[in-house]
Amino acid sequence: MAAEPSTKAKAWAIFDRIVADAAPNGAYSNPWRKDGSGALSYEPDYETLKRLLGVPLYLKAPTTTGVPALALDVWLSYELRRAGFDGDAVWPRPSAPRILPAPVVSLLKKVTVKEREALWKRLQAKTPPAGAAASTANILGKNYLKQVDVVMSNWAAGPELLISTKRMDSSFGKNAANRVEESYGDAKNLRLRHPLAALGFVYGLRSTIFDESPDKADWLIDLLQKLGREDDAYHAVSLIVIDYGSHLSVEEADDDQGDGEDPLAEAGVGTDEDSEEEAEEHVEPTEIDVALANLPPVHLPWERVPADLRPDRFIAEMIRRVIDATPVNMHRDARDRRILALPLS
Repeated sequence: MAAEPSTKAKAWAIFDRIVADAAPNGAYSNPWRKDGSGALSYEPDYETLKRLLGVPLYLKAPTTTGVPALALDVWLSYELRRAGFDGDAVWPRPSAPRILPAPVVSLLKKVTVKEREALWKRLQAKTPPAGAAASTANILGKNYLKQVDVVMSNWAAGPELLISTKRMDSSFGKNAANRVEESYGDAKNLRLRHPLAALGFVYGLRSTIFDESPDKADWLIDLLQKLGREDDAYHAVSLIVIDYGSHLSVEEADDDQGDGEDPLAEAGVGTDEDSEEEAEEHVEPTEIDVALANLPPVHLPWERVPADLRPDRFIAEMIRRVIDATPVNMHRDARDRRILALPLS
């Protein structure tokens, strides 16, 4: 009898279907808009974000599984593909393995069908060849390895875009500040080794903080705004306030882990890198259909978020930095999408 798929495997299967439905046959909508004066603006797909955020609620996944924060990672990588960046270069990829270096992708395109099938079998195994595929991206900063949630990198350019995400749905007084304070050190560690990479931070915060700890909410928003103004920290910071029913809350044994990450494991201490790879178990299509039909409603109260912390400005700034830091013959699709921006409705 086959083992029951893990919560994360179930989540990935639903996430993948949501993203596939949002971009049928890999056809992504153009997110860029242009007003009468020619000024560009980025229009995120918030409907897809709300569906993705409903997945951990449907699965009743606690933060220790990493699934609640993973919803943000999946959405950001989806938005970068909408912007025209190579789907295989943006991690996590929309299919397993989630981390796959560009040279491996190029090899797969050039071998025979039989060879390709054999290679895919190896790459999707529980323990794929070290360095060829992975489930998480660990990037070396100035002093230590850091697991980065959304990455765009290639052999020639190195890391071009690095986004860290954090999520907090409860225990605001105890942990909300810790997550932001940790990000200061992480930003400096990455920025010093990769000064040309676009470096960003996205914080997902449940709306109940405004009722439970309004002073903490104000302090946290102010801190996030300042975090994006530091010369040696992040280039852009974003806040996503997540509102959902109290009956959907998941009891947390210990929320101090934030989004399920282990700081020592991120730094490469006391772990075997190969042991962290996970094979994604098979999830039946009918289970995915049932989940999609029953996703809990999620609202995004943007009136709670200052304009300089909203995702539209965040994503536009990250894309601008990548394009400005590369020659004109790189990221052609991303450049063309900006040129072909649709008029504001």
